[in-house]
Amino acid sequence: MGRADLERRAAALAGAGGRRILGIAGAPGSGKSTLAGRLAAALGPRRAVVVPMDGFHLAGRELARLGRAERKGAPDTFDVAGYVALLRRLRAAEPGVVYAPAFDRGLEEPVAGSVAVDAEVPLVITEGNYLLHGDGGWQEVRPLLDEVWFLAPDDGLRVGRLVERHVRYGKEPAHAAAWVARSDEANAALIAPGRARADLVVDLAAD
Repeated sequence: MGRADLERRAAALAGAGGRRILGIAGAPGSGKSTLAGRLAAALGPRRAVVVPMDGFHLAGRELARLGRAERKGAPDTFDVAGYVALLRRLRAAEPGVVYAPAFDRGLEEPVAGSVAVDAEVPLVITEGNYLLHGDGGWQEVRPLLDEVWFLAPDDGLRVGRLVERHVRYGKEPAHAAAWVARSDEANAALIAPGRARADLVVDLAAD
């Protein structure tokens, strides 16, 4: 299924009536935020908005207090209860604007109130690693989503993109490669079983 097919499928969700939530899941570096952004751009701001799961990263200071800074990105380094609460508010499409956090990769910190979601926007696209994870509170996410797509690119391509991204945001190449091998790939192994629970498995290599 190519990008045009995915855009048509997202447009159908946006036109289905009421508020719909589309989840895009996958391992680190699989292209979740890129696809979510492209879908939202294709539909336009009155029809779709992206709310990233990464906005619920715990702050670096809190990760340090908990002794989890070296595992940043693992399931227990997020405020999953806060994310679930936001998804419930978004499903309700309560009047006015709901503000969601985002993650600033330059700061490596979440930033509150970054994404405005108007009640009239019919489709929320949320993307993140653990939308299909079945433990630690994450199991409450899937019932709040109308569809979940799982991105499954070639692992070599995905890992290469991850290393490049870490370098782009300030890590030395050797440190970036070590972080990916130790942390990101450990998280990828936790994420992989969720593929079986997805509505659609996507490989956009051809695009």
